[in-house]
Amino acid sequence: MTTTAYDRAHAAMEADPGNEALRLAVYDRLADAELFLLLEAEPEDEDITPQIFETEEGEFVLAFDLEERLAEFTGAPAPYAALPGRVIAQHLAGEGIGLGINLGVAESALLLPPEAMDWLAHALTHAPEASEGRPVAFDAPALPPAVLGLLLPAFEAKFDQLAGLASAALLGGVTYDDGRRGHVLAFLGTTEAARPGIAKAMAEALAFSGLEAGELDVTFLAPEDPGAAVLLEKALVLHLPEPVEDEVQELKPTAPGMDPSKPPILR
Repeated sequence: MTTTAYDRAHAAMEADPGNEALRLAVYDRLADAELFLLLEAEPEDEDITPQIFETEEGEFVLAFDLEERLAEFTGAPAPYAALPGRVIAQHLAGEGIGLGINLGVAESALLLPPEAMDWLAHALTHAPEASEGRPVAFDAPALPPAVLGLLLPAFEAKFDQLAGLASAALLGGVTYDDGRRGHVLAFLGTTEAARPGIAKAMAEALAFSGLEAGELDVTFLAPEDPGAAVLLEKALVLHLPEPVEDEVQELKPTAPGMDPSKPPILR
């Protein structure tokens, strides 16, 4: 059976349960995954009714990150809805209902209590803030290896959503006209329509990276921009996946919100 991105994140967390960044990565992969939610009955138009299971720990709905896993669990045809994990979290938030993932069918089985769903839904409201700073110089990134070790996996996990939306992603240092120095993640060759979604995805990546006070500017440059040439020479070039079947996807921004706090322990 296929090994999913969530499977890999869960295995890494299990191997190092005290690692906060690995625990955050599990939430992030679940939010981005398409999950197959078990229903009481076939959907009627856009209305769905998840099947709720009563346990000693409370009420839970069940979802699986592969359709084959849902079929293995039910053992017979069953109604379901394929939804992004973030949508399921938003619908469960405040309802006092938890979420079971891959229960009984995979080593990545996980039971998330209602407070975990509340936290995840809140964390997914994190959005970037617009800035008017004007860069006057770009240079190589000056980030410690430990910080890069948290940032790069978080970025790469989001890059799967960006196939065809940018020609390059460059992580570099930046100096602004007011003297402020920092770091920037520059995307080349993006359309105006794609930029809000890319910025939102990178804000989530930073929020789920495990950096407690992480700050990074995201900017968009044309390939012929002089700044792009400097970054291509000095910055860390990050790999972006190629588009599939020549189809370019659309990323849509979601509502802005607050920074996530420390997530509940997964169990």
